[in-house]
Amino acid sequence: MTAPRLDLAVRDWDFITPLLLGDVRSPTLDLRLHRVNALVDGLARHPQYDGGEMSLSRFTQSCLRGERELVGVPQFIMRAFRHRCIITRRDSPLHSLAALAGQRIGMTGWQDSGNTWTRALLRREGIGTEDARWFVGRLAADHPVIDRLNGFGRPGRIEALPGEVPLVDALLAGDLDAVFTPFMPPGFFAPDAALRPLLPDVRAAERAYFNDTGYVPGIHLIGLKPEVVGRIPGVVEEVTRLIDESTRVWLAKRAKYADTTPWILEEIGHMERDLPATWSRSGWQANRAMLDDFCLELHAQGLTPERGHAGLLFD
Repeated sequence: MTAPRLDLAVRDWDFITPLLLGDVRSPTLDLRLHRVNALVDGLARHPQYDGGEMSLSRFTQSCLRGERELVGVPQFIMRAFRHRCIITRRDSPLHSLAALAGQRIGMTGWQDSGNTWTRALLRREGIGTEDARWFVGRLAADHPVIDRLNGFGRPGRIEALPGEVPLVDALLAGDLDAVFTPFMPPGFFAPDAALRPLLPDVRAAERAYFNDTGYVPGIHLIGLKPEVVGRIPGVVEEVTRLIDESTRVWLAKRAKYADTTPWILEEIGHMERDLPATWSRSGWQANRAMLDDFCLELHAQGLTPERGHAGLLFD
């Protein structure tokens, strides 16, 4: 019997390579991964895909509105600490999260999952939405001009950056004091770069955050069309298993083929010393604390009218 085919749109993450090459296969599912540069708009109605990578923020908001266009697979294909995502000018006097109180802060989208988590870091320092000025826009000139406020704008508090000036240009010109971005602009890591991370020791801050919360924040998850879930028994569990196995195989190969970069073994060592082996575990019960905290943040930051919880998303 031919295994049912499943077409998923995902970003080009390294750890899906074993799936793409066929090193990891399913006996019950013909999984086809389609690599995309950005999350697919209108994924629930896209004719080519049965599902794919999606924003945790948008998924949670949709669930709390009672909309179930996609079934969430609690496989958090994108996870990331957010301390490293706050950048400023090389000559900026700002060196701490607390220093961002009253400052002008740019970001690439108000409701984005990553930016929600980054604002949560500031809330831990007592800096809420009313305690800074927020500007939303494209990171660089080659990024598209689109609506990044999505109805969450507030004149004088949360606004589009005037003139569609790229965030990096506004930061360098002194019109912004800091920028939140998941992906660094070109040249950011050069020794003579004009920009730097806000925090002097990002790794130490992230390690302390994990020790306090017990998780690495989830940014994206996998969503499946409901008719696919109804048609293919066990598809949620099998997709989760396949991505978990692909990640395991990929990490084992990175440790073996360490010539990928000169210091990749050192980086793997840091990860194994600083984080438990379960740091990237899948499943909503295993991620309950993280999901509950995210629901709290969405509500506290005005993105949802009520506070949800993990069970509302996946149970």
